Amino acid sequence: MEWFSADGYWLSRMVFQRTLAVIYLVAFLTAALQFRALIGERGILPVPELLRRTPWKAAPGLFRLHYSDRFYAAVAWGGCAVSVALIAGLDGRLPLWGGMLLWALPWVLYLSIVQVGQVWYGFGWESLLLETGFLAIFLGTGDTAPPVLVLWLLRWLLFRLEFGAGLIKMRGDACWRRLTCLDFHHETQPMPGPLSWFFHHLPRPVHRVEVAANHVTQLLVPVLLFTPQPVASAAAALMVLTQLWLVLSGNFAWLNWLTIALALSVIDWTPFAGQPPALAAPPLWYEVVVVAVTALILVLSYRPARNLLSRRQVMNRSFDPLHLVNTYGAFGSVSRMRLEVVVEGTADPVADEGAEWREYGFRGKPGDVRRLPRLFAPYHLRLDWMIWFAALSPAYARSWFGPFTERLLSGDRDTLRLLAHNPFPDAPPAHVRARVFHYRFTDPRELRATGNWWQRTYVREFMRPASRPLPPEQEDRDTGRGTR
Repeated sequence: MEWFSADGYWLSRMVFQRTLAVIYLVAFLTAALQFRALIGERGILPVPELLRRTPWKAAPGLFRLHYSDRFYAAVAWGGCAVSVALIAGLDGRLPLWGGMLLWALPWVLYLSIVQVGQVWYGFGWESLLLETGFLAIFLGTGDTAPPVLVLWLLRWLLFRLEFGAGLIKMRGDACWRRLTCLDFHHETQPMPGPLSWFFHHLPRPVHRVEVAANHVTQLLVPVLLFTPQPVASAAAALMVLTQLWLVLSGNFAWLNWLTIALALSVIDWTPFAGQPPALAAPPLWYEVVVVAVTALILVLSYRPARNLLSRRQVMNRSFDPLHLVNTYGAFGSVSRMRLEVVVEGTADPVADEGAEWREYGFRGKPGDVRRLPRLFAPYHLRLDWMIWFAALSPAYARSWFGPFTERLLSGDRDTLRLLAHNPFPDAPPAHVRARVFHYRFTDPRELRATGNWWQRTYVREFMRPASRPLPPEQEDRDTGRGTR
């Protein structure tokens, strides 16, 4: 079937696949380095407890067969190894079926991780990586030409990603329609980057242009993905430039880089590719598999497509347990004020007004007002992100904040490794508390006078001082009870 193959997109496929493999590597590395504290057997939200209370069909994966921290580590580090192999191009040295199996392996491994990740993995870019990774399995490798159908499915995914994000903005917050959201966003986004202060202080007319350009890129340009070349390539290139602008202005894990990878698959690299390699005709079994997968994706696309058209559009929702086709969106509403939960501890035995409180430092979220925000993306600091949500509403932290503070009180090493600064290196604190502060970027005059990038003001209490449980013999002495 001549219509099946797109020989000219062999370089587009290679660029896309290598970029995706790098993103897979970052995702698995994030999982390997953070899981023990977050979801390990002694973690804040232990996986074994999740598996006991949820049915198999709700979240199928490898950990339904067996879970231990050692096995999870093997899955995560194994995913890193497979990702490195894909970056090196091992898939191209295997027969077609072998390359497809190699691409299926990180998808299965990461799906298993997401299925047990709970709130720590409730971000839209988890589903986006899984949906993209699933399509990559069927894109072909080596000397087989990429199939047209899978290339169109990648464009369909990119369209839903960008168009859905544009619609949720227009429907969700009036500031997007008034072109004023970026008066606040650079300051109030979940995790500002090193240039966010400078973006925030751009003139307001520039912010209006930023918002208007965003609307064009997300609401008009995606339609051009389905037009002939070179228009589709130009549309994809414009998306790449927009995403690079977002990379400079904040930290959004691998969301921007994965969007860039999808856009790179649309660009026709033929003018830059030189003489294409000799590509073999696809085998019949491969054509049958690709047609079947395409039909499956189209059927599953019904609910995400209906969601795009709904006045009650939702963001970042999976409609099937395997995350095959999802709906996306970001910043349907923009905070006007930045609230931060500041976690503190004291070694004093009584948490009264005279206690000396010391602040825990986090790697990415604002804390020390003199510290310039740093660039972490595409690496994902999951704890920092969830604390940003906690400041918006305590409901976001109901399941995990108490266990988190308990681990601070016990001096849990895995939890402390997630932090940038532990103010109690010798012994755990006697009490821990959390307070909410209003953070705002200083203006240039304040920065010159104080050296502070932030100014903060106390707002309210988030969690009253909590103390660690005393050993039984100490509790008996303190309460005057005798042991039994």
